[in-house]
Amino acid sequence: MIKAKSAYYFLIAGLVFGLGGCKDDDSRSCTTCDSPETLSFEVCRESNGNASVNGQDTETNYDLYIADLEEAGANCSGG
Repeated sequence: MIKAKSAYYFLIAGLVFGLGGCKDDDSRSCTTCDSPETLSFEVCRESNGNASVNGQDTETNYDLYIADLEEAGANCSGG
């Protein structure tokens, strides 16, 4: 009975810790942009796909945001 109980607890612990690794990827990637009119600034791709500047979500898709910046004359490296 003790072995079965230990196996049960081991199984529950494995499920709890194993499922914890299945959460969404909260990582973000960033690039630096600059233009003749501005100092360098960082634009990041948030886990929801939006661009953020200075930690503020722009509520705009990252790729679209970078494309608009570059069209306006900014140079964004690594985007």
